[in-house]
Amino acid sequence: MTEHTDPDQAYYYNLETGKVERGLVSDWTDRLGPYRTHDEAANALQRARQRNKAWEEQDREWDDDPED
Repeated sequence: MTEHTDPDQAYYYNLETGKVERGLVSDWTDRLGPYRTHDEAANALQRARQRNKAWEEQDREWDDDPED
């Protein structure tokens, strides 16, 4: 999330329940966010998987750097 949003109005993905919540409902250890919209929060896991995959690919490229 690039812009500042009131945490009590933002959306979060709850890792424990798999549901989207609005505001600081659950403990910080169980949530991803904040997100601006319900849809962004609902897609939090997919987005995290995509980012992790990209980072893993970058790590492999770094490890295979021929200039090392």
